[in-house]
Amino acid sequence: MPSMTLKVLLPFEVFAAETAVSRIVVDTVQGAFGLLPQRLDCIAAVVPGILSFTANGQGEVFMALDEGVLVKTGRDVVIAVRRALRGADLAGLRAAVEQQFLILNAEQQQMRVATAKLESGFMRRFASMVEHPS
Repeated sequence: MPSMTLKVLLPFEVFAAETAVSRIVVDTVQGAFGLLPQRLDCIAAVVPGILSFTANGQGEVFMALDEGVLVKTGRDVVIAVRRALRGADLAGLRAAVEQQFLILNAEQQQMRVATAKLESGFMRRFASMVEHPS
């Protein structure tokens, strides 16, 4: 029976490297996305959610993933995300996604808005100094 390899990459480490994976389901921008070994090569944007996969000898395994990107080439699937958690308790992982990943993303968005305001204010003051030198 054909199988896939699955790697989940974080910014500074390989979070998971699995072999003999027969099925993967991941949340994407377009909704839940399923992969089988025969599926054509593809790329998908991953959103915060639960990844599930079935591997020989492990049964169904669950991971909580932050946003990132999935690339399938041949029988290799690589998912690069900012954060990931692994656990046996599906309800606990779902709560972790909601508490850690989504709240952090909202805080990061607020920080980006504040930074953009600071940058635009700096640029306005700089432009006025260039236009009206003392």
